[in-house]
Amino acid sequence: MAYTALYRKFRPLKFEEFAGQEHITKTLKNQIMSERVGHAYLFNGGRGTGKTTAAKILARAVNCLNPKDGEPCNECDICKEILNGSLTDVVEMDAASNNSVEDIRSIREEVNFLPTKAKYRVYIIDEVHMLSTGAFNALLKTLEEPPEHVKFILATTEPQKLPPTILSRCQRFDFKRIQEKDIIKRLETICKESNITITEEALKIIAVLAEGGMRDAISILERCVQDGDKEIVDSKIKDLVGIPKIEYIHRITESIIQCDEEKALVVAEEVISDGKDLYNFIWEIIKYLKDILVYKVNGKLSLYNEEDFNKIKSISEKAEKEELFDIISKLSELENDIKWSTQKNIMFEAGILRVISLKRNKIEKDFIDRLDKLEKKINSGNINIKKKENSINNIQEEKKIVQEKKKDIVIKKDIKNIEYWKEVVNNLKEKGKITLFTNLMNAKVFQINDMQLGISGLSAFGKKIVEQPENEREITKAILEVTGNEMFIKVCDEKSIIPENEQSVGIEDLDMPINIIDE
Repeated sequence: MAYTALYRKFRPLKFEEFAGQEHITKTLKNQIMSERVGHAYLFNGGRGTGKTTAAKILARAVNCLNPKDGEPCNECDICKEILNGSLTDVVEMDAASNNSVEDIRSIREEVNFLPTKAKYRVYIIDEVHMLSTGAFNALLKTLEEPPEHVKFILATTEPQKLPPTILSRCQRFDFKRIQEKDIIKRLETICKESNITITEEALKIIAVLAEGGMRDAISILERCVQDGDKEIVDSKIKDLVGIPKIEYIHRITESIIQCDEEKALVVAEEVISDGKDLYNFIWEIIKYLKDILVYKVNGKLSLYNEEDFNKIKSISEKAEKEELFDIISKLSELENDIKWSTQKNIMFEAGILRVISLKRNKIEKDFIDRLDKLEKKINSGNINIKKKENSINNIQEEKKIVQEKKKDIVIKKDIKNIEYWKEVVNNLKEKGKITLFTNLMNAKVFQINDMQLGISGLSAFGKKIVEQPENEREITKAILEVTGNEMFIKVCDEKSIIPENEQSVGIEDLDMPINIIDE
């Protein structure tokens, strides 16, 4: 016996078996029972939502010898012949491959003949938007005033491409995306009848991946059992459809939010080593960020287990909505660039670093803008300061503090003696990194914070060498080997270093509440 695909094997045979389109099936059944069936229908909707299936059921229902409650019996001779495709009175036509004027003219000639067995001659034209302009014109008159024994059922995913003259002559029914709960319910029935064991989590994943299309959902289910194993879990589905490991997506998303270039590059290299499609991987990151946004709005998510849900919750607490929108926009640009690039690996790594760099620059710019705004308020005198005991006694003192703060928003020199730096530089020399060694041997090093070292005293060429991503990684690695601590580097100008006794003080460091009065 020839193999039959699951979506064909379990195609609904009655309106009552339809999932998620009750607003349409109820109307069609009422028309059939009251014998008020129209002469032309237009079924519109996304792929896999049941347009063609509904057209076939309607064709049987209007011709059935023993209809019941608007449903075909599927047992009479007419129903059986329509089901096996032997009845010539029901014609299915694919407009994608039969879209010429001649194809429509053949229909115009046929409609004048009475049906051979059935009550009505039914024409089902799928993908009707693919017809040529001439074909639409040829169909127009026949569609407007067909013989009483002819019914037309047009199906399309793009009704906007149909001429208004065609649309106005049809009863239009819009098939909506099938809800996930209806897809899951139908899949459970199919699995039960096919002796397939599937977890609740796997059902949920298939329903989400189907994006409202029942046919897509059944096709994914079928792919999962084609290896002979009728036990389906969520990991199997993700492997089959090519979803990257959620661990990769989470780690690289977290590194972008935290502006951690080193961590991002490590994940990028792992993804490339695993041979993942980088275009799809970026798309998965974008979807992940979208899900984080959804969680920030309503606190609900599907497709994720408890562990992944907690990770999303953690990231959402570290990022603002506007920030997520901005990252999604930048990644979308990278996705478009990488699609046509012949150097996808380089584009991917450089693109991720660029997203992080732009994010960091924006944070610093926003901070400076806030300082500028505060300084303008102070200069205008339009600021109300409620002083506490032991607080600064005049606005001039505060102005000086703000100006000092603006000099450098990141670097604060720690006068600690970096005793291990000489060992770090020699370590680079022993590894054969002579260019790095010669540029760093006379550099000045200071500690910015617990995670970052500042390097100054470099020539223009030296700065260029040290700031190359691969060289930054080598220096970070050398520091880690010597100290056991992961310290990142930042190349600085001499003038940007603030001596310890002149370290700037932020407004948050002042022992006074400040109330800024808007003008």
